[in-house]
Amino acid sequence: MERLALVIGAGPAGLMAAEVLARAGHRVVVAEARPSAGRKFLMAGKSGLNLTKDEPLEAFCQKISAEWLRPIVAEFGPAAVAHWARHLGQEVYTGSSGRVFPVVMKASPLLRAWIGQLVVAGVEIRTRWRWTGFEGASLVFETPDGRQALRPSVTVLALGGASWPRLGSDAAWVPWLTARGVEVTSFRAANMGFTVDWSPHMQRFFGQPVKGAALAAAGQSIRAEFVISRRGLEGGAIYALSAAMRDGAELSLDLAPDMSFAGLAERLMKAKPGDSIANRLRKAANLDAVKVALLQEWARPLPADPMRLAEVIKRLPVVHRGPRPVEEAISSAGGIAERSLTPDLELRAIPDIFAAGEMLDWEAPTGGYLLTACLATGRHAGRAAAQRLREGS
Repeated sequence: MERLALVIGAGPAGLMAAEVLARAGHRVVVAEARPSAGRKFLMAGKSGLNLTKDEPLEAFCQKISAEWLRPIVAEFGPAAVAHWARHLGQEVYTGSSGRVFPVVMKASPLLRAWIGQLVVAGVEIRTRWRWTGFEGASLVFETPDGRQALRPSVTVLALGGASWPRLGSDAAWVPWLTARGVEVTSFRAANMGFTVDWSPHMQRFFGQPVKGAALAAAGQSIRAEFVISRRGLEGGAIYALSAAMRDGAELSLDLAPDMSFAGLAERLMKAKPGDSIANRLRKAANLDAVKVALLQEWARPLPADPMRLAEVIKRLPVVHRGPRPVEEAISSAGGIAERSLTPDLELRAIPDIFAAGEMLDWEAPTGGYLLTACLATGRHAGRAAAQRLREGS
């Protein structure tokens, strides 16, 4: 009797698990709740599809929050991801920041080639198949043809975390696993913006980037852009510090990072006595309108004393009301706890079921780390599932 390998979820982790299982010669069915595969993958491609980061492997793996997952990521790190993309006919290039993208700056050609390769290998992708839980030893699905139950020999779960639920990652699976003894750490937003209750004077700056500032939180400092949005603060610089901020670290801005405190204070002291504070900030501190507005927002009334004013410019405390909801986040933290998994990513409480991707309890910054780790864990779980099938044949 032919043994079936079932993969639930057709995102990067699930498709990689399916690839490994099919390459090992097994019959593979991928069940995907959405009308097509790779919805979140395609969304990532709208900004060019940052596949990975070209940096030393040890430094790359340090960005993965869960130490226990780092050896798995090291097995399929940046060089392996780039080679994999080229094998699918997608040449890649490395940008100035070390981020690696397909030359075409799109996800769709790579996804088409990948799915085409899987279909040729015999993988069956069943879309609009929504997993609804267990019934005894069977996994039950809502499908276009009604309720279906499958009893595969092995299963790889790759249903994502809790961010972007409209693309499929809705964490509906949590109660089905916890009811069977799997420990799941509560999901929290990761790589997200923060809510700010702006004063009316900030409205004209909504959508504008803040450039040339340094941001600091929990001993980390970064110089990168962020954006003032209607709801608060967004953008790469905010996402880079978002985990520390979410966990309680205070954020401060240096609005004149190219000047020393002493140099800035001296320039402010030399300002013309009749100048308004706005003019002094523009001329002496080289602050543009949006930076002046942020000073007015969080340090009003601005001190007239040049030394005090320099202090505020060099270390402006940011006032916010916490992270945006996990549904709006780029990714999520939390998921299946390490102690509920074997080193092969098999669920200890439910033998022959493996898990991969953002279902697991980890997080990482943007910049290629998330996608690489999803591919690596999918590959690892797929290889372990294939080995289980070989052992049982």
